[in-house]
Amino acid sequence: MPFETIAGDFYGFENLLTDREKEFITTLRADLESEVKPIVNEYWEKAEFPHQIVDVLHRNGAIGMGFAETAPFENSAVFRGWVALELGRVDASVSTYVGVQNGLALGAIGVCGSEEQRAEWLPKLASGEVLGAFGLTEPTSGSDSAQGLKTVATRDGDNWVLNGSKRWIGNATFSDITVIWAKSAEDGQVKGFIVPNSTPGFTATKIEGKQSLRMVQNADITLENVVVPESLRLQNANSFKDTARVLRLTRAEVAWSAIGVAVGAYEAALRYTTERVQFGKPIAGHQLIQDLLVKSIGNITASIGLCTRVSEMLDAGEQRDEHSALAKAFATARMRETVAWCREALGGNGIVLEYDVARFFADAEALYSYEGTREMNTLIVGRAITGQAAFV
Repeated sequence: MPFETIAGDFYGFENLLTDREKEFITTLRADLESEVKPIVNEYWEKAEFPHQIVDVLHRNGAIGMGFAETAPFENSAVFRGWVALELGRVDASVSTYVGVQNGLALGAIGVCGSEEQRAEWLPKLASGEVLGAFGLTEPTSGSDSAQGLKTVATRDGDNWVLNGSKRWIGNATFSDITVIWAKSAEDGQVKGFIVPNSTPGFTATKIEGKQSLRMVQNADITLENVVVPESLRLQNANSFKDTARVLRLTRAEVAWSAIGVAVGAYEAALRYTTERVQFGKPIAGHQLIQDLLVKSIGNITASIGLCTRVSEMLDAGEQRDEHSALAKAFATARMRETVAWCREALGGNGIVLEYDVARFFADAEALYSYEGTREMNTLIVGRAITGQAAFV
């Protein structure tokens, strides 16, 4: 199957990928189009996760690409960004599932785990044998996780006892393990723990009533005297700075996912406006519709350029927190504008699932907020460029 650049890649950035990376993208794209895209509106409306797609997402090796233990071939951070874009282009909930499994759960163990922990858990998470979640955010602690974390880990001989609660934890209603972040009662530092969801005292309850990312099964988690052995403590997670190393990687990939959401909405709007006839011709032939489409492709192109560079910096060992923060803040803000313009281009049909844009429009709100709000990422970048911390 020959490789083709997508309609949303106006400048042909995909041509920067290697032949092997293009081959992978082509296969992934075909599988998503045939096995995932046809069912997402149905499951989004039901607010259920389609578990039958888990095999589709794992069998090609899309999960675990960033670590030597699980990568099926040598690849670049730009390529991994394009994988996130392709997933978001089909559905934001699908992209979020992979982001949690790959970037957060597997990534936390890959970045903060010992060699033994990496060897045990990374292959299982990459293959889908084990499904993971990532428990950082709490009911009263989101943006201030570095200081406001209230979940406590108390050392008891060769074990740790965890008490506290978590909120908005994606995949947690069906995951096998959850990486829980808690403050040590001994030194007050944040530490990470691989917690099997079957552990006594661990309870995950689905959050109902969401109007964004409806397929994602977010959960409230309660931890009541949950006993975890020292062997399941992430051995290289000794402070929140180590947690931040994980978030630095995932933040840039969320930016790529946001571009995918914008691309999905743009391509749906482009299809619709070239087929919808009003006043005797397709509405794509009217100036005001073209204005919406051109502004949209401009946002997408600028975001791809920014994210391509930040991914190149990651491969070169040059990426810092402020670089991934700017990518996330910029790409999600441009996504939010773009999905609104695409919804506008469809008129009344922009609010029904049949034409896809309504789903992208609603899901964009969640991506705009998670993995660091625009405001928090702005403060990270602002501190870097001014030398002045403006955090409250």
